[in-house]
Amino acid sequence: MTGRSPGARQGDGGRTDVIALHTAIAILGVILLIIALGVDPVISLVLGSLYLGLAAGLGFEQTITTILDGFGSIMAEVGLLIGFGVLLGSLLFAMGALQRLVELLLRVLGPRRLPYALSAVLTTFFPSIYVDVQLVLAAPLARRAAPEVGRNGLGMMAGALTAGILVGYVFVVPGLGTVAIAGLLDVPLGTMLIYGLLVGPLTAVLTTVIYGWLLRMGFWNREKDEHASEALLAEEEEAAADGDTDEEPDGAAPRRVPPLFVALLPVLVPLVLIAIGAITSALGVESPVLAFFGDPALALFIGLLGAYLLARRSLGRDRTDGALTKGFSTTGQILLITGVGGSLGAVIAATGLDQVLGGLFAAESGAPVVLTLLLAWLVAAVLHLAIGSISVAAITAAGIIGPIVGGLDVAPAIVGLAIGAGALFALQVNSNFFWMFQSLLGVSTRGALKALTFVTSLASVVSLPLIFALSVVV
Repeated sequence: MTGRSPGARQGDGGRTDVIALHTAIAILGVILLIIALGVDPVISLVLGSLYLGLAAGLGFEQTITTILDGFGSIMAEVGLLIGFGVLLGSLLFAMGALQRLVELLLRVLGPRRLPYALSAVLTTFFPSIYVDVQLVLAAPLARRAAPEVGRNGLGMMAGALTAGILVGYVFVVPGLGTVAIAGLLDVPLGTMLIYGLLVGPLTAVLTTVIYGWLLRMGFWNREKDEHASEALLAEEEEAAADGDTDEEPDGAAPRRVPPLFVALLPVLVPLVLIAIGAITSALGVESPVLAFFGDPALALFIGLLGAYLLARRSLGRDRTDGALTKGFSTTGQILLITGVGGSLGAVIAATGLDQVLGGLFAAESGAPVVLTLLLAWLVAAVLHLAIGSISVAAITAAGIIGPIVGGLDVAPAIVGLAIGAGALFALQVNSNFFWMFQSLLGVSTRGALKALTFVTSLASVVSLPLIFALSVVV
């Protein structure tokens, strides 16, 4: 007679319950370390992984080995992609590509259409720039255009920035949140790019449209929601007095900024190459040349190389090296957080809990695809509300769900989009981005809760029907 006795199965069930309890304790412990004690997410995630491995009975040696293997595995997937993406964004920032594109949109489309175009452009073309940098770049331009947009212009521009910057971050390659989720779920980056471009820009524009309608209904109160600090007002007065000139400091070589279209090529070319590689692979076309140039790491490196050559020509060696140095300093933390997220996922898989999670999410348990996606969304949303970081919430959720995603009755890329949507939900006061947003846009805390917290919640919810619809056809 084959099979195990009922007593053995009951024993396995008891062990599974214990592992599930320890997993819950580990995740809750990570959250409390970050939000209650202010411990860095990298340290918190490693401590959670160590606790889970030891408490689940993996032993000292296997726990360490699993953490290292999980870190190395995810770094092999996305390490170069994240590094190339951050450096590319830093060089684009130095060349002023985003600022000039916004000014062009304002001239061509006029102030009334600018918020919608801005949200789409930021989502589609600039997710490679780290979100803090995007905010620093775009906030002065948004404040400058706000009076021309209308009575609630600042509220409208602030909401458009939120939708454009943060939707791209979690949906569109090479957004760092998107790349990390794809790596943890083992989703080809070309596939993630195509699906993300179907959901991301449309989510950003629809969110901006709905938010604009609410503003017209009286959602924004200028007296209570706008509150520029004295430092911000002084900065704007100084800029006005200087005529917003771009003159170089004394002794510095003048900048020879490339034409805008040329400056955007380092972003556009990699996206096209990755998309071509994904499409030809899906169609069954076997071409070593297309596969080579369509590889995401090589495509992003080509974009980085192009940006570097343009920067050296237009900015000079010193400014280019300075931009790269800033990019390198940002890359380290992102890589560490992503890597230890992979470590946590590897430990969960090693404990065998992935089978329990698979039963919770899988279609065989009676859960339809919509419920599976809602569960993935909910895991990421709860983590974001607790931790206050979109990237950490997305990486942790993907690390939890990653071990069982291959057994689900839904495409892994769709699950990744649901995780990104959940991680976007309700960015609020426990995030440093919230306070940067408030000060740089010149809005009150109440205004930031509307233009940032409410808009991220709206975008998170707006994206769900689009993700559900996409799951039906793929």
